[in-house]
Amino acid sequence: MKETIYIKNMVCNRCIASVLAIFNTENYIVESVELGKVVVVKGINSSIEHLSKALLKTGFEIIENETDTLVEQIKVKLINKIELGETDDLFKILANEFGKTETAISKLFSKHEGITLEKYTINLKIEKVKELIQVGQLNFSEIAYTLNYKSSSHLSRQFKTITGMSMSDYKNLQDWDRKPLDRIV
Repeated sequence: MKETIYIKNMVCNRCIASVLAIFNTENYIVESVELGKVVVVKGINSSIEHLSKALLKTGFEIIENETDTLVEQIKVKLINKIELGETDDLFKILANEFGKTETAISKLFSKHEGITLEKYTINLKIEKVKELIQVGQLNFSEIAYTLNYKSSSHLSRQFKTITGMSMSDYKNLQDWDRKPLDRIV
């Protein structure tokens, strides 16, 4: 028998590897791991309390209720879509994926996280912009195009509003200030 355990703060492939290692150390038989979710074989002899403590030590957390699970799945879906550059109609995609209206998803997210879904998405995009600037393979117009901004000037204004500096100023910094994706609000 299988059980799905939802995990908060999984945002990258290193998180998947870390969580898998923790489950293995705690003697769980893992069938699959993806961002925000681990499928295990039920009937194992390890304690969920021990697992929870081990996960907390590395910044992860077992999600215990349906609302928390849905919000975490929304975050994971947004991170994946932005990473892939699939940012057209994000909220419509989320609504279809989770079988809810865009308004319902937006209200649920805002109530739970204390930030609108739109603002959260913009913050994720700005962190992606910072990453793309650091990598240095794309110019600002190409970055705007990659993330489906209407224009590079729109992205520039949004970047300055969020970070307090221009993209050029950010590019010239010696010490880039990026937030981990699990700390974005």
